[in-house]
Amino acid sequence: MTEKPLGVLQGTLELLVLKTLSGGAELHGFAILEWIRASTDEDLVVEDGALYHALHRMLERGWVTSSWGVSEKGRRARYYSLTGAGARALEDEEARWARYVEAVSKIAPGPSPA
Repeated sequence: MTEKPLGVLQGTLELLVLKTLSGGAELHGFAILEWIRASTDEDLVVEDGALYHALHRMLERGWVTSSWGVSEKGRRARYYSLTGAGARALEDEEARWARYVEAVSKIAPGPSPA
């Protein structure tokens, strides 16, 4: 039986997008979605609308920049790249996520309270 993809936890989408762009490539939205999906063995699937809202927030914060170009399919597409502020935000988000995972791992494998 194939398991359903996991939803993205609130507050993690920015981390996923920043990490995707941290390789230095300029990517359009669909390429970002595909990289996240492929990199997680299709366990995480990000909805288009959620991605574009997150990219808009990150543009406003100065974490990413964008420019228009033509996709590999010959369509006009907006390409995103990481800024210095975005790289610093990625470091902060990774540290926050590591703390979160560590905290949950203290509870998840153990017994429930009596």
